[in-house]
This record gives sequence, C-alpha cells and structure tokens, in this order.
Amino acid sequence: MVDASLRHGAPSGTALGRLAGNVVGVGGPDAVAEVVDAFVADVGAALATLSPPDATGPDPCLVEAMSIVCAFIDVDGRHTDNELWALAAVFGSRLGDLDLAGARPSDLRGSTIVAGKATWLKAPSTLFQLLVDADRVHSTSLASVYYQRTMDIAHTIAGLDEITSQAELEAVGALRSMLLGAMDRAAPAPIPPESAQPTGAQPAAAAPVPVEPPPPEPLDNLLDELDALVGLAEVKAQVKLLADLLRVQQLRRTHDLPTIDVNLHLVFVGNPGTGKTTVARLLARILRSLDVLPKGHLVETDRSGMVAGFVGQTAPMVKLRFDEADGGMLFIDEAYTLVRGGSNDFGREAVDSLVKLMEDRRDRVVVVVAGYPDEMAAFLDSNPGLRSRFTRTVDFPDYSTDELLLIFERVSEPKRYELDESGRSCLRAILDSTPRVAGFGNARFVRNLFEAAVSQQASRLIRDDRSAEADLVALTSADLDAAAAALAPSGTAAS
Repeated sequence: MVDASLRHGAPSGTALGRLAGNVVGVGGPDAVAEVVDAFVADVGAALATLSPPDATGPDPCLVEAMSIVCAFIDVDGRHTDNELWALAAVFGSRLGDLDLAGARPSDLRGSTIVAGKATWLKAPSTLFQLLVDADRVHSTSLASVYYQRTMDIAHTIAGLDEITSQAELEAVGALRSMLLGAMDRAAPAPIPPESAQPTGAQPAAAAPVPVEPPPPEPLDNLLDELDALVGLAEVKAQVKLLADLLRVQQLRRTHDLPTIDVNLHLVFVGNPGTGKTTVARLLARILRSLDVLPKGHLVETDRSGMVAGFVGQTAPMVKLRFDEADGGMLFIDEAYTLVRGGSNDFGREAVDSLVKLMEDRRDRVVVVVAGYPDEMAAFLDSNPGLRSRFTRTVDFPDYSTDELLLIFERVSEPKRYELDESGRSCLRAILDSTPRVAGFGNARFVRNLFEAAVSQQASRLIRDDRSAEADLVALTSADLDAAAAALAPSGTAAS
C-alpha cells in the first residue's frame, strides 16, 4: 500500500489516465501494461504447473512484475514523470490499490515504493529460483518463460524516457547475465561446437543468383556466442549495451514513441589478433537479429580493395565494396593506410568516397574501421566528415598470458593435441617473455606457435621412432622451444 500521505490531492483514475497519456505519450502506460499482463499470464501458467494458484492473496506474479518495474525505475536514480505515471496507471488498477492509482509522480518520487528498489536486481528472486529448481528436477523450461517476460519488462521500462540512461542499459545487461547464469547452472544446455555454427562466411563466389539471407538468429544465442569468446570483457559489455539500446528503440517504435538515431559506425583499435574481425562478424549477425541490417553479413577489405592506381578508378572501387556489403557490414582493416600516401596518392579520394557513401547508405551498411590506436586517431582527423560519422571507439586490449594459454588449448583440442606438463610450463614462459608491443599478434601469434609446434613434434617423433597414441597427442617443451625459435625474427634469440 502507498503511504497515507500520498492520498491528498491525488487525481482520480480517469484523470490519471489522461495525465499519463499527456506526459508519457501514446503507448507509454499501454506498453507497460502489455508486457506486465504478458508476464502475469505466462509466468502464472508456468507457476500453476507446480501448484494451484492461491486465490486468497495478491497474485504473486503481479507483485513480481511490480518489483521488476520499480527496480528499473530506481536503477538510475532519476524516477522520471514518464516512469512514475506508468507505474501508477498500470499497478494501481491491477492491484486494487486506490492510493497508488491516485498518486502523482511528485507523490511517488522518493517514496519507499521506488526508492532503494534497485537492490532487487542484485540476486535472483524467490519466484524465479523456484522455477529454476523445478527445471532441474523435471527437465522443464519454466524459468525461460520468466526470463523472456522479465527482459520484455526491463527493455520497456528502459525505453519509457526519450533518452535511455547508461545505468539502465547496464542494468538490462546485468539482469540478463544473472538470469541466464542461474538457468545454465541448473540445466546447462549443450552448445554446438564453434565449427558447427554459422560463422558469417561469405557466399560461394560461384553462386549464379543472389540467395535469400538466412533467418535472423535468436539474440540470446548470439550473446552467448559473444560471451564464449576468450577475454574481451569490456568489448563484450559495449556490444551488449549497443544491443540493448537498439532493442529499446525497437520497442519504442512499436508503440509509436519517439526514437533516437543510433550511430552504428564503429572504430576498433588494438593489436592484430585481438578479435576485432571476429567481434565485427558477430556484431553484424546481432544487428541482423535486431532487424537493423537486412542481411547481417560481413565484407572485409583493406586499402588494396579500395584504392586504384589510376585516375577515376578509386571511387568505383569503394562503391563496389559498399555494393558487396549492402544490407550488412563493411570492415576496413588498417584503415589508416588510406591516408598514408603522398599528394598523388588516391587514398584521399577513397576516404572522400567513403564519407559520401556512409551518408548515402546509412540505413543499409554499417562501417567498421580498424587499426592501431594512434594511427586510427590520425585517420579520423584526415577528413572533417570522419569524426562525426565514427563516434564510437572500441578498444581491444592485448590478451593476458592465461587468456593466450586458453586460446592455445582451444586451437589444439579439436585437432587432438595436448600440452604435457613440460609443454604447458614452456608455453607460459614463452608468452610471459614476449613483449606486448605494437604489432604483437596475440591469438594469431598463438595459432602460428601451435602450427610450428606440431611441425616440430612431427620431426621429433620421426627422428625418435615414436608412434604410440600418447606420443602423437602430446606437445612437449622441446616442441614449443623449437617452435618459438623457428618463429623468432632473424638474428633474435628464441625465448
């Protein structure tokens, strides 16, 4: 119940509806009502499979839905009029609470109804845990119903205001991770091996006619694939924030609420082998899932694919790259090389064409430019139109030694190679002693080291006449030392 002090001067339910419509805009309270009713109906049905509903008290699903709404209203501390009008309009009538139904935003703001409720998001609720436990025992999927409907509420509340706050987007991501984590621990679903999943590869060049793109993949599956990547915690967080922002704008659009234009062009900075292309390919599929891109494929190019050697040929080459990427993402690696030539170089023409086509096809192609941090800063400064079109920069840090060890294992295990104890210690020493300077290959370095170690192992086994299965599988310190020496630059001592 609302504090008695909130009763005085409150409008009637009818007047409240008119005021909410004026403040929130068409579909504001209606949007909240829609997702709340869906939560109550679907989660209630899931709960009913465990025990008959209790008709004597308030509906636990409705109380749960209000807890979710209040938590997201409170999470950024703003408690805006739009949010509070919707709270009063939706739950006042459904809970039969006349005090809440008649409350104004000024009555609710700072009251115990919403203040401090963000802490509700810090742990799975009792109701959710009940469904998770039931899934574990009965091999059902009741918790997934709760998860889907809860995320609908979270996105809807985050979209009530014209500008969604950073805190709200972060809370959506944290809630998603918490719920999915609890569900995975209860009944982990098998994830197909990476080699069996679509990787966004280009269509066969010999295809005579264009084919329809595959249907969008479930967003949660793509975010799971993102989470499965080694390291890159901050990169993953930024991708999820962008996905949540786009989802909220999508929901606002369905309810005729004003939306903001989201600039999707990105700058990826970091050393080679830090996952820039992998994340770009995955992001393209995420944008396809969110109906932002109609195809969601990735076209990779660099200076050689955009700059010609003769007058009049560069602009058509850039246009061709955009034609190939139409409906998807254009990834330009080492983009700074476009502006490194002299006065007679055609790279500047490529940049001018790039800026124009980014504007002309802003609803059809997302552009990601990648390279080293300092060089990319100079690239953005080379043309006045670049800075305004690339407003988001994502930093890809070098992998730690532990992360590189994990990558080595992920490369070697599908091939049935394993590090023995001496090989693991040797690999760690090699990685620890390798400077993380500009140009360090990261995952690329690890893959090269693995391939070199396999070659060295083959020579060792043939020389020693060893053919037992254990010998064929094991990579030893001798193999790793020899591989590191083979990869070392000429005149450099091996680690």
